[in-house]
Amino acid sequence: MQRLSATLYRKMVRPSCDVFINHRGIDTKKNIAGLLYDRLTKMGVRSFLDSKNMKPGDRLFDHIDKGILGCKVGVAVFSPTYCDSYFCLHELALLMESKKRVIPIFYDVKPSQLVVKDNGTCPVKELRRFSAALEEAKFTVGLTFDSSNRDWSVLLKDASEAVIMNLLELEEERKLLKGKH
Repeated sequence: MQRLSATLYRKMVRPSCDVFINHRGIDTKKNIAGLLYDRLTKMGVRSFLDSKNMKPGDRLFDHIDKGILGCKVGVAVFSPTYCDSYFCLHELALLMESKKRVIPIFYDVKPSQLVVKDNGTCPVKELRRFSAALEEAKFTVGLTFDSSNRDWSVLLKDASEAVIMNLLELEEERKLLKGKH
C-alpha cells in the first residue's frame, strides 16, 4: 500500500514542500528526523529538514517560515529537550496557527512531560502562543516511540505511512472543494 500511495501522490500537484519536519536537532537530527527525511525523500515526498534544505547565508526565520507556510503537513518530533528550544516552539506555533495538519511523534517523551518553560528571555505573548500550540499538538493523535525498546524500522514505516495518508486526504479534500466551485 505504501508504494502505491507514494506513486499516486507523486502524480499530484505539489506545493514548495510536502512535509515540514519540526524537531530538536540535538535530540533527533541524526536519528528519527534525518531517517524520516531520507525515507520520505526516497518515496518522492518533498520534505523540509533544516540541515538538508538550508545553506550558509540563509536567514533562519525567513527560510523556515517559508517552508512551514508552503508545506501541506507538519511532523513534530517531540523529544526530551524539545521545549528548551525557541526555534522548535516557534515552528510548532506557526504550523498550528497556519492550520497545517500536524503528526506528532513523541520520541522518548510523554505528552504530559512537554511544558513551555519561562526562562525569562521570552515575552509573555510568545509564551502563551507556544503553550497554546503545544497543548493543541498534545491532543492530536500521534505516534509514540521509546528508543530503548522499539524497532526503528517500525517507527519509520508508521511515520511515513501517516504522512502519505494525510497528504492523500488533503488532496482529496482539495479536489472536493475544487469540484464545488
